[in-house]
Amino acid sequence: MTITIKDAADIAAMRVAGRLASEVLDMLTLHVKPGVTTEQLDKLAHDHIVNVQQAIPAPLNYCPPGYTPYPKSICTSVNHQVCHGIPNDKVLKNGDIVNIDVTVIKDGWHGDTSRMFIVGEGSIAAKRLCQFTYEAMWKGIAKVKPGARLGDIGHSIQTFAENAGFAVVREFCGHGIGQVFHEEPQVLHYGRPGTLEELVPGMVFTIEPMINAGRREIREMGDGWTIVTKDRSLSAQWEHTIVVTETGYEVLTLSAGSPPPPAFITG
Repeated sequence: MTITIKDAADIAAMRVAGRLASEVLDMLTLHVKPGVTTEQLDKLAHDHIVNVQQAIPAPLNYCPPGYTPYPKSICTSVNHQVCHGIPNDKVLKNGDIVNIDVTVIKDGWHGDTSRMFIVGEGSIAAKRLCQFTYEAMWKGIAKVKPGARLGDIGHSIQTFAENAGFAVVREFCGHGIGQVFHEEPQVLHYGRPGTLEELVPGMVFTIEPMINAGRREIREMGDGWTIVTKDRSLSAQWEHTIVVTETGYEVLTLSAGSPPPPAFITG
């Protein structure tokens, strides 16, 4: 496993890209409301990334082996869609939940982050799923420090989610990131403590748990990208890009509008 270690200049550049990605979500927040289409959100994001930030939307035409090129600039996964939902002309309605996943490339470096949005007034169950998924991501982030292992992150997320009655998607995971969109290591959101790769300063990767209200099984839709829960239960995801520091971690995808960390982080 070849993991690229970033130096101070690399991390500074990734901090900029990460902030820009987060600022796209800040900008979209006011627009996520009943009656808007995910296609409209995609256009707003694309224009902001290209014209305002002078950056590149990484998903647009992204084409890993075995896939067709991704046709949009962001991913919008609604309700039972787990990830990689393609923006379209379907209107968001009151009570929907939507994950918006943004990756920008600035000066050759990637910033990757996603948030959950509740459209209008969400149900108690939907709000609980979104909140617990956010906390699950931070349970994983809290484990990041030199000498810890990737299995510690996955175990922390899995036990927190499953103790709340939710299921963790296994087929998709976090990933190393830098000048390449997806690189080593893979960051599983389940696992055993003390296993897998040891964390060292300068490693940069995403933590992005996908948590289902029902069972963990998923399936792929005919478009070759969109992943949904097999039982059509709601699914939520949050994502931050993290760097391992000498003493712990730094979240690189923060901006003025980022939701505050949970009390168990700040308390």
